[in-house]
This record gives sequence, C-alpha cells and structure tokens, in this order.
Amino acid sequence: MATANGSTIIGESILINGNLQGDEDLTVRGRVEGTVRLSRTLVVEPSGVVRAEVQVRNCIIAGALIGNITATESVEITKEGRMVGDIAAPRVIIVDGASFKGRVDMGEVDVGAERPAARPALQRPASRPALASARPARPAAKEEAAPAAPRPPAPPPAMGMGALKRRVVVKRK
Repeated sequence: MATANGSTIIGESILINGNLQGDEDLTVRGRVEGTVRLSRTLVVEPSGVVRAEVQVRNCIIAGALIGNITATESVEITKEGRMVGDIAAPRVIIVDGASFKGRVDMGEVDVGAERPAARPALQRPASRPALASARPARPAAKEEAAPAAPRPPAPPPAMGMGALKRRVVVKRK
C-alpha cells in the first residue's frame, strides 16, 4: 500500500520473499525476507519482522530485524525493538530496553588525534588539596619497622572522549 507522502506500507498479513529496492520510505508491519535496498528510511513496526540484508539511509527498528544493516545516516533500535546482526552506520541509537546482539561499526576512529584546542586540560579544583599533600607524613625509618610494600605501577593516562569522532547514543526513558 502506498501513501500520499511517498511511503509504502507492508501490511501485517503480508509476506514478501525476495529483493526490495526503492526510492521511498518503507514501513514493515508484516514480514520481509531477502534483501532490502532503499535510498530513504526503513521502519520496522512492532508487528514487523525483517529477515534480510539491509542497505538504507536510515533505519528505525521497533519490531524484529535479523540480518546486517548498512545505513548511510543512522540506525535506531527503539524500546520495543529486537535485532540480531551487525550494524554499519555513522550514528547508532540503542534505546534503554532494546534488545541487540551483534557488532557496531561507526566508521574510522582516529584514536591518536590531538585534543582540540578549545577543550582545556582537566584541572584539580582549588579547594581540594593535592594528593601528595593529603597523605600523612611517613614515620622516621626505624630498624624494627617492616619494609614498605612496593607500589603498583601507575595506571596509563585515561584517553579523553574528545579524541573520538563518533559515539553511540543511548536514550533512557
């Protein structure tokens, strides 16, 4: 069924097995098996089940999708959504309560990039004493004192989120 706004709806009693290609939005309320290639948005409603390899601009999953998705813009799995498969998209949203099993590839991430100049380095608040001065003074060394245990090595410096170019957004409701 096609709507006036250039969108197609696959009804709850419909099963489509094969290859779907199109230049309009597709809403699935029934079942689709095979491959789906759209230049626009795929919406899988709560009653919809898609078992396919999917290539779209955007994908919103409120039903079930089994297969891999490649999206040029975004993939969103809603609270009711269930997905098994891999996602390749620059923006991925997995809402609290959604079910997902697979891998997410959001493109290249330059981990070695320098921090942007606009972000100042983290500084200790002035009201808080420095860690070294907060320690009590060590007692004078005595012959009967037990030897001090060796200190564990310092942890590596934490990498700031500023170095990452993309992130996963998780909505909580």
